[in-house]
Amino acid sequence: MVTAEAAHNVVGIIGNIISFGLFLSPCPTFYRIIKNKSVEEFKEYPYLATVLNCMFWVIYGLPFVRPDSILVITINGVGLVIELIYLCIFFSYAPNKGRKKVVYWLCGEIAFVVAMSLVFLLVFHDHKRRILAFGIFCDMCNIIMYTSPLTIMKKVITTRSVEYMPFYLSLANFLNGCVWTAYALIKLDIFILISNSLGSISGAVQLILYSCYYRSTPRDEKVIEPKASQIQLSVSDGPDRV
Repeated sequence: MVTAEAAHNVVGIIGNIISFGLFLSPCPTFYRIIKNKSVEEFKEYPYLATVLNCMFWVIYGLPFVRPDSILVITINGVGLVIELIYLCIFFSYAPNKGRKKVVYWLCGEIAFVVAMSLVFLLVFHDHKRRILAFGIFCDMCNIIMYTSPLTIMKKVITTRSVEYMPFYLSLANFLNGCVWTAYALIKLDIFILISNSLGSISGAVQLILYSCYYRSTPRDEKVIEPKASQIQLSVSDGPDRV
């Protein structure tokens, strides 16, 4: 018979794998940005939100806050590095206004995380209260991360196009929320449970929205222009009699 501890670890490992897929899901978007040398209509908010989320969860999983949470640290540490790479790419191809926004938000997030961490660690001296304090902020950040792709929802509805709402990001959000909800239920962790159950709902809403407007999304069509030699050939082949 499988013990709760073994099931908890197995689901946690699966959650790590799916979370890794979540962090890699924007790769097609950034390939397009690099290829076109422009961020176009893509927004930086999902990646800024994920950076903030990862920073808080890494601290939450440290031994002086919540012991025995190595799986939480590993995946969020990897995710933090990946998201920072995305923001570097976004910064490289964004206009000046977009670059300033990325720098200001990122500096603000780092200052906020450092300040709140120092306050919590100095004020609360036992694991129980530290878990409560950090857990509340981690939940808030997780919810912001899961709902950040919905910032483009208005544009999707008004334009009837999902071009700038990445499908893989929405799918990964949904799967990630479901698996970490199961992880939290096996060995009850109310903070992981609340944010990830809401995240699975948010991912489902994004997928429903995607299915509704996918067919109406305009496709890029290449217009094939006749070559100059073909034009000349057609002219020379034309009738020269009156």
